[in-house]
Amino acid sequence: MNLILPALLTLLSGGLAALCCGRRSAPAAFFGISATLIAALLGLTAAGRTLLEQRSQTLSLPWPVPGGSFTLTLDPLAAFFLVPILLLALLCAIYGHGYLKDQAANRPLGAAWFFYTLLIAAMILVVTAANAVLFIAAWECMSLTSFFLVAFDHRKKEVREAAWLYLLSTHLGAAALFALFLFASYWSGSPEFNAFTALGQLAPGPAALLFLLALVGFGSKAGLFPLHVWLPDAHPAAPSHVSALMSGVMIKTGIYGILRIVGFLPPAPAWWGELLMVLGIAGALIGIALAALQQDIKRCLAYSTVENIGLIFLALGLSWFAAARDLPTVAMLAMAGGLLHLWNHALFKSLMFLGAGALLHSAGTRNLDRMGGMLKRMPMTGALLIGGALAICALPPFNGFVGEWLIYRGLLQAGAAGTALYALGPLLLVGLLALVGGLALAVFTRLIGIALLGAPRSPEAAAAHEASRWMLWPMALLLPLCLLAGLFPGALLRFIGPLAGKLLRQPELSASLPGLAVLPLERVTLTGLLILAALTLIPGILTRRKSPRRPTWGCGYPLPTARMSYTATGYGEMIQTRAIPALLQPELHKPASRELFPAAAELSQRSLDPFLHRWFAPGFQAIAERFSQLRWLQQGRLHIYLLYIFLTCTLLLGWIVLVEKGIL
Repeated sequence: MNLILPALLTLLSGGLAALCCGRRSAPAAFFGISATLIAALLGLTAAGRTLLEQRSQTLSLPWPVPGGSFTLTLDPLAAFFLVPILLLALLCAIYGHGYLKDQAANRPLGAAWFFYTLLIAAMILVVTAANAVLFIAAWECMSLTSFFLVAFDHRKKEVREAAWLYLLSTHLGAAALFALFLFASYWSGSPEFNAFTALGQLAPGPAALLFLLALVGFGSKAGLFPLHVWLPDAHPAAPSHVSALMSGVMIKTGIYGILRIVGFLPPAPAWWGELLMVLGIAGALIGIALAALQQDIKRCLAYSTVENIGLIFLALGLSWFAAARDLPTVAMLAMAGGLLHLWNHALFKSLMFLGAGALLHSAGTRNLDRMGGMLKRMPMTGALLIGGALAICALPPFNGFVGEWLIYRGLLQAGAAGTALYALGPLLLVGLLALVGGLALAVFTRLIGIALLGAPRSPEAAAAHEASRWMLWPMALLLPLCLLAGLFPGALLRFIGPLAGKLLRQPELSASLPGLAVLPLERVTLTGLLILAALTLIPGILTRRKSPRRPTWGCGYPLPTARMSYTATGYGEMIQTRAIPALLQPELHKPASRELFPAAAELSQRSLDPFLHRWFAPGFQAIAERFSQLRWLQQGRLHIYLLYIFLTCTLLLGWIVLVEKGIL
């Protein structure tokens, strides 16, 4: 625990030093990367030791804040989340230097590195805070620093809109968290987390209230359906290394929060798990369906994040449901699968966002329909993206497969263990999960095929060049990690098993996990590796010569152009028109025809998030119209605002006095 505080101080001092560098790219990057490197080494050492020894450490410092104490606790749950946070923070920082250095003349890079290091420090504080006031302060710091990073390119209107939507969404979630910690502190008698153990004696009603508040507050940060509406806009707006960090680890702090709070409450009843399973599978299915319709490569990856977060919540829900139904084996498989997928998603989704950022940096566009032929111009980036796509499609021997395998095993065992009625639910979820997997394969076949193969569809794509070493090395480190995690899942499950047992309050179950999962997993992943090697080597062995190169058949047209090739829009049309047509209809923009003779016209379409534009946006608009009636309070005069503050403080002090005297 003594290493966490130096890591926090290093990040703060490095960020301040970078801030003083202003627009000077090299020194700002030096301070930012150096601080992140030192903090990562310190934090990973502390987290690794905690996971190995399975014990907790606590550090308390004086903090003169009412109700607050600067108390940090590093236990196995916090250490489990610290590992991907610090690992990806370091890799994204290295990538960020190569990504941002060309913008030094137009952007204050010192401020960008300051907010980056502050974001890392805030995430460390979120997972180690052991006091409600400190947790809320760290949570707000994490939200504000990520807001400024999302708004990095604030000169663009769509970036500003995405940043404000993110800020609004995260503070609506924060309001639920304020209520959560107020109730928890009141019922436990203290804002200290070690006092929250008293919440385990709560009646079902208050416990359910705390669970639902946690689900809204933390679920909005995690991107849980239907609270995911900020995520598809914020991720494309942010710089790509920030998108990778947010999607890979920052949103996982929402999952951490739910696990931490549920650990204080009484054992979860079955309906908590059922609710999470419904929201999880709905988010996975709708997220991947919407991903199939996006022309923006980063927006496509953002919806894929909604899908994977749904899978993690599905696993957590299944685990709590099984524990309530006295199915310990199912509960253990599901919890281990969810935790393993959390780590795996952090690796392969960060790799995909960094790869997408390399394409954007080189071709100058996020539009898949304006790419094409990038594999020939960026072979290293293309190969790394293909590897990431194999992982994200859950194909062995990559790591995306192993977490989903455990979730499948849990669902199948739940179906086998239940009565005829209870067996239908898990088996239906197996079918829906298979559908999600099939759609994921279609989505990333589309992304890889349209972006990397074929001919360039724009002059920018034709002029693309390979990414710099600063950008390639982090991706080149992530892909082997994805492969190793898929080949040797047993090594990860040795850390995850004890944690899963503690979260289920049945630590003795962790000893049974290797026999349940590791041997079948390793057989399947090794078989996948052999098949992959065979598919790679056998064609070369059989032919022993180079493949002939011939012009592509142009369907009888002698001069085909890139505009005649399949586009990302056309590839996703079947999903749009056949899957959920009422939900996935695009917004069409076409000119009204008033001329007798043909003229130049332009038709465009945009795939909108139906939940944002049909549910949340009208609700926000109605609230804004109601509150606009109070604009007369905003006088624009300082002395009026000081009067408001004075009156508010007077009312609060009067209320406190009346409460202490027993009048209220």
